[in-house]
Amino acid sequence: MIRHDALRKIWVLEGDRISYALGLSEQGTLNHIYFGEKLPHLSDYPTAVKISEYPYTMGSELSEEEYMGWGKAKFTEPSLKVTFHDHVRDLNLTVVAFQNSDNVLLFILQDSYYSLEVRLYYKVIADCDLIERYSEIINLGGTNIRLEQALTGAMYLPRERDYRLTYLTGKWPAETQLDRVMLPDTKVVLESRRGTTSHYANPFFMLDQGGKADEHQGEVFFGALAFSGNWKMVFEKDRFNMLKVSAGVNDFDFAWNLKPQESFHTPKYIVGYVNSGFGEASRNLHKYQRNYVLPEENRGKLRKVLYNSWEATSFDVNEEQQIKLAEIASKMGVELFVMDDGWFGARNSDQAGLGDWVVNSDKFPNGLHDLIRKVNDLGMAFGLWIEPEMVNPDSDLYRSHPDWVYHFPTRERTPIRNQLVLNLARADVREFIYNAIDRLLSEHPIAFIKWDMNRNFSEPGYPSAPSEEQREIWVRHAQGVYEIAEKLKRKHPNVILQSCSGGGGRVDMGILQYFDQVWTSDNTDAFDRLRIQEGFSYAYCAKIMESWVTDEVNWVNTRKLSLAYRFHCAMMGNLGIGDNLLKWSDDENQEAKELIHVYKEIRSIIQHGHQYRLLSVRESKLASVMYVDESRDQAVVFAFLHSNNFADELPRIRLQGLNKQSLYQVEGIERPLSGTALMKMGIKVDLKGDFQSTILRINKVV
Repeated sequence: MIRHDALRKIWVLEGDRISYALGLSEQGTLNHIYFGEKLPHLSDYPTAVKISEYPYTMGSELSEEEYMGWGKAKFTEPSLKVTFHDHVRDLNLTVVAFQNSDNVLLFILQDSYYSLEVRLYYKVIADCDLIERYSEIINLGGTNIRLEQALTGAMYLPRERDYRLTYLTGKWPAETQLDRVMLPDTKVVLESRRGTTSHYANPFFMLDQGGKADEHQGEVFFGALAFSGNWKMVFEKDRFNMLKVSAGVNDFDFAWNLKPQESFHTPKYIVGYVNSGFGEASRNLHKYQRNYVLPEENRGKLRKVLYNSWEATSFDVNEEQQIKLAEIASKMGVELFVMDDGWFGARNSDQAGLGDWVVNSDKFPNGLHDLIRKVNDLGMAFGLWIEPEMVNPDSDLYRSHPDWVYHFPTRERTPIRNQLVLNLARADVREFIYNAIDRLLSEHPIAFIKWDMNRNFSEPGYPSAPSEEQREIWVRHAQGVYEIAEKLKRKHPNVILQSCSGGGGRVDMGILQYFDQVWTSDNTDAFDRLRIQEGFSYAYCAKIMESWVTDEVNWVNTRKLSLAYRFHCAMMGNLGIGDNLLKWSDDENQEAKELIHVYKEIRSIIQHGHQYRLLSVRESKLASVMYVDESRDQAVVFAFLHSNNFADELPRIRLQGLNKQSLYQVEGIERPLSGTALMKMGIKVDLKGDFQSTILRINKVV
């Protein structure tokens, strides 16, 4: 709902429990005036005024502009910085009109002299208590305008003294590690300059005042950016107690030549507020992703149990051996068989073949048809690995088109993993990639594509483009991925696309508009994964998170873990198996079959339910995560014991999300208990020894 007070020139966007309010200042700027719990009356909201007068500023610290242009005497992070044709670099934006329709609020801003217009779009996602926003920058004149910074906008928090920042950092193979820091009185920047979302930071944040919030209580402001290229989030805190959070395309090495009558769209910036802790903030984001972000064609479908052949065969794939793996997988209850790298071109190692998306006739004399038919006859769908944005120098594609990669003419090209990055700013490159994937999907009944991207950018040159467009590649590449994926989805709507980037290097709200799920990390050690998956859950829902069962002794840490422990960890998202099944014993095959059967019975709760982080693996020797279905009739609790000492009692696990008055039967507990008892007193789990785990299923009886 959007309410407007014409006399006081304020607008209020209302979700089920939140309000986001804007006001028009005397200077004509659009200012932030309130964000937090919904207030009863329109008269409760303030008008847009300067916080106070101060002789040495025009108000960028004291006037909270939603979309500040760099100009006048403004010193905080600008949303937009431009250079006009006459080299003027001063921007003066004021509101000239607004529109309110279909739950979308639009403000039109114009420069006071030049023919530059900015359109700010705000949309309320009421049932998730989120605000979606993006901006459109339009050149209405007859000369080019150079965009040097184009963020989506800024949000402001109440002027309190101290705020704690919660964010996700990491590396390969340790993505989405949760970190927290009290914000100092300065600028803090989260960003990627690598051409992708990156392993090292993620475009997501949470903020709580004074570090007082926890999983279940406290005010939390949070946000995420929907962009898969270079991005930036800026947190500015000062001695006026201002906290301004700006987000958008990274200005590092960026410039955009905005031609006459053309426009530039910034990524969506999604912001929210809760007064009931980090868990509720995460659940609002999860619901938003499941119901509004993921590709609509497969949004409501359960994800299949997957087997991937990579760790069994590496590049050494052939029809006979893939069929043997498929036969074992099908007997376990696997529903989707995915053949990974090595099936195409001269691909016998990572040194050759990328870019040549034709079936290797030595490995598959009859093409892929016989293999796919056999997999389908076994009752499984078929999937395939590709890495379409990359090329090996040792490939037919590169020999034919060495100019198709990013490069500078006077510099050597830096191969990483023996590969270079194709220039998706080029229309001919995008057309080649689309046609190659479309041909595979059109000629074969392929149900799943694992789309990998195993390296970041270097030498980001585009020699054949005009000089003023050279620095557009950081945005155009991400847009190119979106364009190709969108075209493929239109023609092949039932194909599931998975985003993989050397593990979890491309996970964000932008890629999730086109890809159905993501590869979380190359690290499949189940104990490490508990931390990776916990951090992941702060920003992203379980439905998109692919997790595998792999070797008993994992290559990352040589840690030995039981099959049940490995399965239980992987069952908290989209269950997959990536081990060499040819080495598994009959007992292991039978145990896996039973665990897969259990997963199929509970996966709708995990993939479509609400997730509660009960005990953190970072803070407790006993970790626990719970999923509750929409009706609160069914739930499942996962518990993992790292180790115990001195015969200590394990902590009780207090459940969450249940109906207080209902009676529930908990697996392993003789009598039914009320939701209130389960949430207030909790339950005990009987785990002993190192690296033990269990699953408890819960059903409402009354």
